[in-house]
Amino acid sequence: MTPLPLSAPPTPEADPRKPHERRPSARSLLVTGALRLGARPFIHLVPGHARTLRTARTTVDAASLLMRPTSRVHIRPLVDPRVETDRAERPVAGEWVVTREGERTASGAILYLHGGAYVVCSPRTHRPITSRLALDTGLPVLVPRYRLAPENPFPAPLEDAVAAYRWLLDRGVPASGIVIAGDSAGGHLAAALTGEILRTGLPRPAGTVLFSPWVDLTCEMSTRAQRRARDPYISAYAARRVARLVVGPAGFDDPRLALLASPWTDAPPILIQVGGAEVLRPEAEALAEALTRAGNDCELQVWKGQMHVFQILNRVLPEASAAMRETARFVRRVVAAGTTATEAVA
Repeated sequence: MTPLPLSAPPTPEADPRKPHERRPSARSLLVTGALRLGARPFIHLVPGHARTLRTARTTVDAASLLMRPTSRVHIRPLVDPRVETDRAERPVAGEWVVTREGERTASGAILYLHGGAYVVCSPRTHRPITSRLALDTGLPVLVPRYRLAPENPFPAPLEDAVAAYRWLLDRGVPASGIVIAGDSAGGHLAAALTGEILRTGLPRPAGTVLFSPWVDLTCEMSTRAQRRARDPYISAYAARRVARLVVGPAGFDDPRLALLASPWTDAPPILIQVGGAEVLRPEAEALAEALTRAGNDCELQVWKGQMHVFQILNRVLPEASAAMRETARFVRRVVAAGTTATEAVA
């Protein structure tokens, strides 16, 4: 089978619009159409009980073996026994994604929290994104293996994310050089971690990146959007069933779940990327509005015609590759600003 050629992005002279404002490429339309016909009907019928989700978890992890990371990065396991401190925090487990150059010269790091509705996926499944982040930014990427529901409902994932952030700080990585990032449920977790850092007085990171964040776990917004959006991948109704397992017996009362109700006082710069075709778009727009209303630096990019977490296809879709370049631009900007501020104080 002859592979489809990548669509060349228009030159600035031919198309002055920003990358996320341009029409979807032919390849993007083909991929999203195939997903709408082939994958979405099954995702819509996913039942919300633990046994089926464990089967899905095994299937997804097995499929991730087919997505080999580029040879230009190293994948190194991280197992932290916590033998050098007396804190009662959980050990941090996961993996580092590094380049040779970044390993020698980087003074910061990206803390990446993978998606998967809080019930599936792992650091391995998201290597197409984490390896690209490492290559484009030159920073090492720490991807913790946080606990999943339904065995470990919220706030267990948030506790693990906080432990990973503290782990970086304890090892001398300056907060001004750390960027927190995540996609989908990992985007919710990245935002919740940012809010927890602000609430507890931990050193503020340089910035936060959210890919297609699952902002409203009650799924009220996405269910309304489902009636008029033709999301090629996500089913709001299936997400609502899974969300009940994520929150467990405590329900949705934990204020750390409610990102739109957070005060967001003095948040770091935040980049939000969301597909224009997905049902989570209204949630991303509402979060960007809340952040901006609180006086924060928030950049929202709605990528025209794109699906949920399209960035994971950055080797296939020109839009996904462009989105990763935009992310690297943001990361370089906020880390440089944080370094300058730190030097000025010193």
